[in-house]
Amino acid sequence: MKLNGWIWFGVFISVLIWSGVAPKDYYTWALEVLPAVIGALLLWITRQRFPLTSLLYCLILLHCIVLMVGGHYTYAEVPLGDWVRDWLSGTRNNYDKLGHFMQGFVPAILAREILIRQQVVNSSAWRTLFIIAICLGFSAFYELIEWWVALLSDEAAESFLGTQGYAWDTQSDMFWALIGATTALLSLARWHDLQLQRLKP
Repeated sequence: MKLNGWIWFGVFISVLIWSGVAPKDYYTWALEVLPAVIGALLLWITRQRFPLTSLLYCLILLHCIVLMVGGHYTYAEVPLGDWVRDWLSGTRNNYDKLGHFMQGFVPAILAREILIRQQVVNSSAWRTLFIIAICLGFSAFYELIEWWVALLSDEAAESFLGTQGYAWDTQSDMFWALIGATTALLSLARWHDLQLQRLKP
């Protein structure tokens, strides 16, 4: 990473420490925060061999913050979600939908960067199709993980799943990931291309 990588990790560690101080449930916190910690470790390990664009680093940090905030409160009880619910006169805390939107939004740019830099798919149309499929596959696999965790631990199942009694929660989670991936490709592709050009030697 460049020098601003220290700022990245400073922000990450600060939010991680905050989220770990008296969370609602430590088991749920660990489950929610683990992907962010694994992601940060991978970024550190690959920072010299495969540095990413600044745009992608910022998006990954934002996604990690969403995960860590959700881990601290549990997704069903994040104050921001309560505020939006009350403002819109809704019936549930939809912070988890923000999490699943990010689950499509950020991996879409990550997949795009890898596919372009490794020259896996040269056709932009096919690349877009593969990126959407990758994001949906990742989202579906995460839903399977949530299911397995729920089977292994009934106590933390509701907090981790965050269904809040919504029968179609799994399907809507994947739909929000699809919306996130599509939004990222439509809104950030040109900016991403400019940053990719700067990475070339």
